[in-house]
Amino acid sequence: MMKAFVMKKVGEVGFIDKPIPEPGPYDALIRTTKALICTSNIHEVHGRVKAMLDKKNVTLGHEAVGIVEKVGSHVKVFKPGDRVALGGKTPNWLDPISQTGHSSHAGGPMGGHEFELKRDGVFAEYFLVTQADGNLAHIPDSVADEAAVFAGDIVTTGIGGAENAHIPPGGIVAVFGAGPIGLMCVRGCRLLGAGLVIAVETIPKRKELAKYYGADVVIDFKEEDPVEKIISLSEGGLGIDSAIEAVGTQITFESCVKVTRPGGTISNIGYHGGREYVNIPVEAWGGGMAEKTITTIMSPGGRERLTRMLRLIENGRVDPTKLISHRFKFDDIEKGFRLVESKDPDVLKVLIDFE
Repeated sequence: MMKAFVMKKVGEVGFIDKPIPEPGPYDALIRTTKALICTSNIHEVHGRVKAMLDKKNVTLGHEAVGIVEKVGSHVKVFKPGDRVALGGKTPNWLDPISQTGHSSHAGGPMGGHEFELKRDGVFAEYFLVTQADGNLAHIPDSVADEAAVFAGDIVTTGIGGAENAHIPPGGIVAVFGAGPIGLMCVRGCRLLGAGLVIAVETIPKRKELAKYYGADVVIDFKEEDPVEKIISLSEGGLGIDSAIEAVGTQITFESCVKVTRPGGTISNIGYHGGREYVNIPVEAWGGGMAEKTITTIMSPGGRERLTRMLRLIENGRVDPTKLISHRFKFDDIEKGFRLVESKDPDVLKVLIDFE
């Protein structure tokens, strides 16, 4: 048996004992060493994720690293003792949507998000990874677990949001929201050759980190109108090349549409669950004819993608450990969960140590 931190039902979390999973032919059993609490775990417990509403005693968590304990008979790339990272999304790579290049949505929207939504997550002493050869990656010897644990969600999603923004070399991009993923967006924009990176944030620590990760300008939306300021920074006041929505609110989405020039791109990575619609400001959208592209992305995974994200960490292109604001032992994970739940402005990422 093993200890697991679960959602007992919507609105209630706690520890229970569960059997240690047995891997199938293509699966791997991982002994957990480090994990991160995600704000989506809070959304799940508070009933903002429809697929979780009828769940009972499901193990939470989808951000973790660990050591391979056991593999199925058909696993070829990994063996017991390997130190591995995994994607926050662990899709079925045989699914038709995966084969079209959108594996995070295998089986339908968000379908690649199997942890928690379809099966037990990673907040346990051991967890199971399906299709291990496709969903795990070896951690380089020089990369610590506390850095590698960011690769499978925060780093890949943030950089994915920057990739999806289609920033031209030397172009101008604004990132609305400098939370953990927004900060990795800022870093991704810098890596991809943006000429001017703007971050919109009000929390002092996050403003400081936005500068650290590569923002040239940080706009405090409590001190000035970010839309007006961003437009003023654009060539001729025509708007900027790209805007990234990294919060998941109506006002930040609208602002992204407003600041983007005709022909520009709005890259959405914020979660807009819990509402029926997201409205588009019609005038800024040119009545639907301004040729503004709206793109979306959710945590791209897979061994090749993870290996690339780990390479960025290994070679100093990205240091995600600056995002760790609090640390707890696994026995105290509920304290970390409540801290994230509190929306304390000093909280960025809460690291859970299983060792």
